[in-house]
Amino acid sequence: MRRLMFIGAVGLNLLLIAAAVQAQQISGDYIETRNADVWTSACIANGEVNLVGDQAILAWRINQGGWNGISLDGLGVVGVVKAAATLGDIYNDPYPAKAVMIVDVKANAEQQQALVGLAQEMTGDLLRNVVEVRVAPIDMQMSHHMHDAKTLLRAGELVRIETRSVSEKDHLCGNEGVYYSPLTKLVHSMPAVAELDRYDGPALGVIWTLHGKRSAFVGSFAR
Repeated sequence: MRRLMFIGAVGLNLLLIAAAVQAQQISGDYIETRNADVWTSACIANGEVNLVGDQAILAWRINQGGWNGISLDGLGVVGVVKAAATLGDIYNDPYPAKAVMIVDVKANAEQQQALVGLAQEMTGDLLRNVVEVRVAPIDMQMSHHMHDAKTLLRAGELVRIETRSVSEKDHLCGNEGVYYSPLTKLVHSMPAVAELDRYDGPALGVIWTLHGKRSAFVGSFAR
């Protein structure tokens, strides 16, 4: 009898652990832009390093799941970064970086905190120094056809991104490749051309509008 009770208790604990793990699983879509080419050749990258590449926008849309027990289904979060050096350059330290976080207007207060926590957890030190948190409608539209990197992101009046797939016309010297990796771990990612990359807010001390740079990643994440 005691053995049966012990087995039953172990089984219950395993079920509770499995349920807790399941509650933490989260997945969705991701867009990233920089002010330096990420799909490029070494000669062009070397010409940009320490001149640009210190600005970035990172955006997540949660399709399913939660964070720390808080459901985030259908919500979005955006981080805008101004770093101290070119992000991804192994010879210079980009930290401390300043970040503005934009959380989905559809999220309640608890969900807004969870969205910021999720983004910070997924990026290490990059989004640690938050100078402002804004609330805005976030609209992320992505094609889920294989190798189609056409996307649209709007975060209120602060952020707008439009991307397309890399094509033959984007080759400048013939030996381009992924020079910089995405700023967060992804299940799948592919480089893209940012037809529009715009941030317009006061908190970082810099605004930008860029066109036609090979500076974007489109992908999916899961934890």
